[in-house]
This record gives sequence, C-alpha cells and structure tokens, in this order.
Amino acid sequence: MHNFDASALSEPIDRNELRAFKASVAQRFPHSHQGKSSSSIFALIVLSLIGVAMLVAGIVMLAADASLITGGIFTVVGLVLAALGIGTLVVGDSDKRQFRLDRFARANGMQFHPGFNNPKLPGMLFDIGRQRNSQLLVRGDTPRFVEFGNYRYTTGSGKNSTTHTWGYIAVQLDSPLPHIVLDAEGNNSFFGSNLPIGLKKDQRLSLEGNFDEHFSLYAPVGYEADALYLFTPDIMQRFIRNAAQLDVEIVDDWLFFYTGDDVSTLNADRWAWLFSVVGAMLQKIERWGRWRDERLRVANAAPLAAGSSDIPAVQNPEMLRPPSGVADPGKRLKRRGFTWVTFIIIAVFVVLQVVSRLS
Repeated sequence: MHNFDASALSEPIDRNELRAFKASVAQRFPHSHQGKSSSSIFALIVLSLIGVAMLVAGIVMLAADASLITGGIFTVVGLVLAALGIGTLVVGDSDKRQFRLDRFARANGMQFHPGFNNPKLPGMLFDIGRQRNSQLLVRGDTPRFVEFGNYRYTTGSGKNSTTHTWGYIAVQLDSPLPHIVLDAEGNNSFFGSNLPIGLKKDQRLSLEGNFDEHFSLYAPVGYEADALYLFTPDIMQRFIRNAAQLDVEIVDDWLFFYTGDDVSTLNADRWAWLFSVVGAMLQKIERWGRWRDERLRVANAAPLAAGSSDIPAVQNPEMLRPPSGVADPGKRLKRRGFTWVTFIIIAVFVVLQVVSRLS
C-alpha cells in the first residue's frame, strides 16, 4: 500500500536524468504514441518564424531610428516568441511531462506508458473518428488493473476537421456486466449531454433518492433489475459524492470514467481527487463480480433438456449458477442515429456555407 506522493510532479529535473529517460522511452516503447503531433510541431515552427521575423524587423527599426517605440516592441515581442517556440522544440516540454509522470507513477506503485495508437478498449470513446490515440498513461495492477490517460480523436476532414479532447480512467472488473451508462448532469451543456453518442430514451432508468438529479442512467431494455442489483443505495451515494462531474460507462468487464479535460496532468490536486474517486469505487464494486446473467442459465439449460435424463446430481451449488458473461441483448446499449445537437450543427454549417457563397 503506497501513500499518495505527488512530489515528482513539481520537483527539479536533472538534465542528465531527462536525457537518459528519453533514450529509455524510445527503447522500451518503440511503437507507442509519443511526442508532439505534427500540428503542434507546425505551430511551434510558425511561432518561431514569426518571432524571428519580428526580432529582425525590430532591430532594423532601431538601427534606422525609424521608430524607437515600435522597434523596441517588435524586438522584445519577437525575442519572446522566438525563445518560446525554439525552446519548446529543442528542450521538449512533452519530454519533461513524461519524465515527471514516470517518476510520479513509480512513487505511487504504478507504471508510466507514453500511450497507444488505436487503443484496444471497448468504451464509447474508442471507436469514434480517426487518428485515435491515448496519451500519458499512468497504470497500476493492484488490487486490480487501473489506467489513467488522455485521449484524442479527430472527426471531419480538411478545414472542417475537429480534434476532440478527453480524459479517462479505465478499471478492469472481475467479470463482464451489462452495458450501462451514467450521463453526469453536472457536465452537460445547454444543448444537452456532452457524450459523443446519443442513447435511445427508452433505455433510461430512474433510480431512487436524488440519484436522477446527478446522473441519467441507461441500461439495456430488460436489464432494469440487474441495474438495480449493481447500483445499490450505498454505491449510488459513492458516485454522487465522488464522481458527480464524471460520465461513467460499464461495458464488458470494464468500468470507465470520462471527462472532457485531460486526466493525466502535472496538477497534484487533480491527481489526489482522481485517486480518491477510484479508491472510493474499488471499495464498493467487489460484489459486482458475483453478478450473473440469468438469461445464460436458460440458454445453457436448453440443450440438457433434450438430452438424456440420466444426469448425475450436481453437488456443488456454484456449478448451478449461470456462467460468467452477458447475453446478447445486454451487451450493448442501442444508440440514437440523430440528435437535436446534430441537427443544430448541420443547420449552422449549412447557413455558413450559404452566407459564404453569397458574400
């Protein structure tokens, strides 16, 4: 058991250790998603060129006595922009961030990984768009596998392309469960849910107490009783107290928490909160591993009914339980193909196109 230690997120970095770390990352994770994106590098190059151009222009103005004030401003601003752009490219803030997160992970009994292209996770975020990649992963496997990470994917094309930013926590469960989504009310916008997909309304389930004020819970039709088994009053209170600003998804044998901001950062307070969220949930979800889908009992019993009646009595009660797994109707929630948000976005796009053609 490790005490929370966030000192590595802010303590000084030894340059020799940083260089050694960069070399080790390239060797240990040759196929991982690393470093800056091409768009980030391009932006830094442009920033550097603008800075150099302003610096040269400022020096020329000062030398020609054309305008001391304007020349001075151009020189100072150009110097700052050039130093910022070139310095970031050379020194590499991303390398420092990875180094700090690696030391932070080690100090807390976990491991660091730069990230993956097209991560093999079943959550709703991970099959949308293109250029999908997870970044800056902090992972642990005690008492069960947990992964904190940032996530990016792109939709659209050309000038209309958009890069979407998310943070997530992935917790591996003991056995597969029905597909359940908790849409947090606290992070929704004027247009409704911030989730990247729409879910059919007939799957929404109302729970007792004030839970509905904090979350909209979606469960497959026919799995209402199973959702009530999983979300007992004490577990509902844990979600309200600790994760009311996070969207939640249970799919296959995974529990996901989603946020529209990065999860893996250098903010010690944010890490303390995230660790508290996971810690609070791990204490309560052990009983989820005992859940079984009764529909699988019926499916397994059907072939036996047609066979021989000379079957020896089963002495072990555990053998009478349905196998681990979820029947097909409970594996995935049904999605809506069209939402009002989609309609508004399309309408705005059409109006802008018409205006641009008329102007």
